[in-house]
Amino acid sequence: MHDSSVPQHDPASAAEAGPDAVLVGDIGGTNARFALADIDGTAPRMHAPLTLANADFASLRHAIEHYLALTGARPRRAAIAVACPVGHDEIRLTNRAWSFSQSELREALGLRRLRMVNDFGAVAWAVPALQADDRVHLYGPAEATGQGPISVLGPGTGLGVGMLVGSAQDGWQVVETEGGHASFAPLGEEEEAIARWLSARHGRVSNERLLCGQGLSCIDAVLRGEPADRAAVLRAPAEVVALALDGHDQAARRALARFCAVLGSVAGDIALVHGARCVTIAGGMVPRFLPFLRSSAFRERFLAKGRFVAYLEAIAVQAITHPYPGLLGAAMSMRGSSNG
Repeated sequence: MHDSSVPQHDPASAAEAGPDAVLVGDIGGTNARFALADIDGTAPRMHAPLTLANADFASLRHAIEHYLALTGARPRRAAIAVACPVGHDEIRLTNRAWSFSQSELREALGLRRLRMVNDFGAVAWAVPALQADDRVHLYGPAEATGQGPISVLGPGTGLGVGMLVGSAQDGWQVVETEGGHASFAPLGEEEEAIARWLSARHGRVSNERLLCGQGLSCIDAVLRGEPADRAAVLRAPAEVVALALDGHDQAARRALARFCAVLGSVAGDIALVHGARCVTIAGGMVPRFLPFLRSSAFRERFLAKGRFVAYLEAIAVQAITHPYPGLLGAAMSMRGSSNG
């Protein structure tokens, strides 16, 4: 039984895809998003986008076959973004118990070409194709996306990090990373308490342990005094965000404020490591509370790097509001490959 609450594609949209349309996918820990992309124009054109709940499928192959059955499409090429490293034939998703062989998946789906990209590598590929209304400027210079390096990060089911190097004039290249798994560096008593709580549950504490949906739930649990064991009651991330924005739940509001502060600190660290001219925030969470982020300690913590305050003040910070940046980026990655 598949979730009937998930928005279904428009059959007419699927019919508009050209015969050489590429299957594009963005596979996170919670959802699998698919579309058919015409990539031969000045910018990729998406048809029949559809979001499926991963829990409804036993494997990525089954989810893809379900999408293709709904659309009636028989693509010969595919570009799939996945939330894990992609350097080997065997793929294992970090936050979902799915694994598969790239070569076997390509054969099973009858594809001539299958390109796998890291999920935030795909988001990085999308950045040059974003239109003005696909992004929101937050801080720093308003126009600073034509020259790399551009750092791309975003909390969702996990914390993705990628980098875009090059320029609009000379061409772009994406560097895929696993920067979200760098160690968390707590600042102040509250963050030290959160780190101890998470360490008791997981051992090592990475930035991703805080900067993801589950991380927000854990921060909220710490601030409500929940124990660091199986008895802890965790509120859903969407509930914490909703309560924080409503303003009446003090713990939820403190949790989201702490989440934004840590995000600012980590974003500043990543900008320094990458030598970034622009930091782009993506992922499913942040666009839901951009006004809250603006009023939080994000900017203060982003700049709080001692002698490099002025350096960081010159870096643009923006947030992606495009509904399917992973799909757009997967399509762009196929255009950017030499034999796509």
